[in-house]
Amino acid sequence: METVGLIPAAGLGSRLDPIPCSKELFPVGFGLHPAQGEPHPKVVSQYLLEHMQRAGVRKVYMILRKGKWDIPAYFGDGSQLQLQLAYLLMQHPYGTPFTLDAAFEFVQNKRVVFGFPDILFSPEDAFSRLLDRLSETKADVVLGCFPVTSPQKWDMVALAGNGEVKTILQKPKESQLLYGWALACWSPAFTEFMHAELQQALERWGGSDQPFELSLGEVVQAAIYSGLTVQSVRFDNGSCLDVGTPGDLRQAMKSLI
Repeated sequence: METVGLIPAAGLGSRLDPIPCSKELFPVGFGLHPAQGEPHPKVVSQYLLEHMQRAGVRKVYMILRKGKWDIPAYFGDGSQLQLQLAYLLMQHPYGTPFTLDAAFEFVQNKRVVFGFPDILFSPEDAFSRLLDRLSETKADVVLGCFPVTSPQKWDMVALAGNGEVKTILQKPKESQLLYGWALACWSPAFTEFMHAELQQALERWGGSDQPFELSLGEVVQAAIYSGLTVQSVRFDNGSCLDVGTPGDLRQAMKSLI
């Protein structure tokens, strides 16, 4: 089964406003220029694309909102990263799951690896380990989980001894849980579940004047309630950093000089 990458790039970047480009293209650290062989500025989303490429992914779908044309202008067809990049437009502005669902017809029969373009993480083989876990356990979803000290910034996960995810708590103010999730992979069964769940959400709220939004963590929790199996890989010696906030962006820039 083919494995493809899925990246939501439709956010407004309001936590970093004002910046002169899409947040996915903000330079963080340096990488070797493929032609010149010397360090050049490296945009934040390139780290995620490189993680996917190392896991054997060759095709990645990036979902944009109108106006973020600087992203395809910068990455082009992805050949410089040994990837095939395709760009889709967000259809419903109701949160990350709806953004991802714009790619439904392109990914519905494939395994998916997923990451947020403004989260830096290690180790470099993280996606490969998630995919191995997906195959070994026959799970529907595998979450990459990291020890975090600020639970209010993360979806926190309660894990069973065998690594199964029992509960996901959305950015709690306080929590005794130790791990937050930052990346994922899943089977076609979860892609189908999410698509159906979002269609039901549109039917419930689509005609309402009240705004609504769903997070991906909420959809994964709904999948758990519905009987799908969600497993995890814990990266106890890894790291994750959300550079979508000014404080964490400063930290990332200092560490990647």
